[in-house]
Amino acid sequence: MISLSVKHGHVLPFVSEDEIRIFEREIKLHRDHIYHKSGKGSEFLGWVDLPENTEADLLENIESDARRIRKQSDAVVVVGIGGSYLGSRAVIEALSCSFPGENGTAHPKIIFAGHHLDEDYLHELLQWLDNRTYSIIVISKSGTTTEPALAFRLLRRHLEKKAGKKEAARRIFAITDASKGALKKLADSQGYATYTIPDDVGGRYSVLTPVGLLPIAVAGFDIRELMEGARRMAVHLRNNEALADNPAALYAVIRNVLLNKGMSTEIMASYNPAMQYMIEWWKQLFGESEGKEGKGIFPAGVVFTTDLHSMGQYIQEGQRHLFETVLTIGKSKHTLEIPEDPDDDDGLNYLAGKRISYVNRMASGGTMLAHVDGGVPNIELILPELNAAGLGELIYFYEMACALSGYMLGVNPFDQPGVEAYKRNMFALLEKPGFEEAGKALKKRL
Repeated sequence: MISLSVKHGHVLPFVSEDEIRIFEREIKLHRDHIYHKSGKGSEFLGWVDLPENTEADLLENIESDARRIRKQSDAVVVVGIGGSYLGSRAVIEALSCSFPGENGTAHPKIIFAGHHLDEDYLHELLQWLDNRTYSIIVISKSGTTTEPALAFRLLRRHLEKKAGKKEAARRIFAITDASKGALKKLADSQGYATYTIPDDVGGRYSVLTPVGLLPIAVAGFDIRELMEGARRMAVHLRNNEALADNPAALYAVIRNVLLNKGMSTEIMASYNPAMQYMIEWWKQLFGESEGKEGKGIFPAGVVFTTDLHSMGQYIQEGQRHLFETVLTIGKSKHTLEIPEDPDDDDGLNYLAGKRISYVNRMASGGTMLAHVDGGVPNIELILPELNAAGLGELIYFYEMACALSGYMLGVNPFDQPGVEAYKRNMFALLEKPGFEEAGKALKKRL
């Protein structure tokens, strides 16, 4: 199971054990609020029980539709933004082969759209789809969020023109509200297959609902293993109250103690490029949950050793307002040894016979020690193996830690009022009905 390392010399020089113990009573109170669903935003705590309460019938339906989609499609476009796409993309990218088509599978290519407004991307996507048989998974609670709604309008028109309205309807799968909203209305009128986003689960906590599970299953990965990993972590965190035995609670406490010491930026680092989108999902989870009321730790991400040659200098010697959490993968999927070279022109024969993963571990260890010596605390989060079950554990760990950390900050971790500010201005500038007068004033400021 996932473990959290706060070694002497990595974290404890910056945070004492006494400082951690001070928060034992407080963290117990926050745990009680979560499990009794009595804290801030309690109407959005449905994610807490998801791994244990997801019905087998739902998983069977998802797996059945995934098989149908794979059979009928060369490509699948997943339309969504924020939590409606980041979670599934994180899992798919983490589990996929680095080079498409090299893992011996016949699964369709998964494409993402609706997560930005770039005209060239959408134009090139439609051109690419001209010569492919594809399906669409559209994810939106309301159906009116601008970015995915625009992308879906373009894609739906393209698919209907390409395959006909009846066939297009067979190839569109909507994940939306149970009873209301523009997408639900359209899905019912056109006969799209639908899945429900639970009312008590917010977008950034939705990866273990059909929002994440259907795209992940279409990509060919085992959603039952993913859910079992999440279930194991959920049971472990619920049954272990002591900070020493509860990694999510310990992580929440340490990051808040560091924040109180002026370390307001957390860098999530991994030495495995497959985890890049898991870091992106983590950034949204913590940034949107904690960044409000003038509070919160700024979440940043790096992939080492690549970013040691760009951001490494700043981390080593820049402003001391940051700490790192290093996400370590314990076991590689493959074995690759460094060969002996008769001439040794590159001076690497001292590494001959060693595995690349060994060199990567030593790079990680050396970097952590250097950064600690430079005044940057380093927490290490260890995932024994990169597989579906391990990612399920990791997802639930992060979700619980984020909820606890948000409660420690005194904010509601499950709303996002600040997100609406850019939308209001965008609607005004676009002269959306009802926003015309505001738009005139804003255009004078551009």
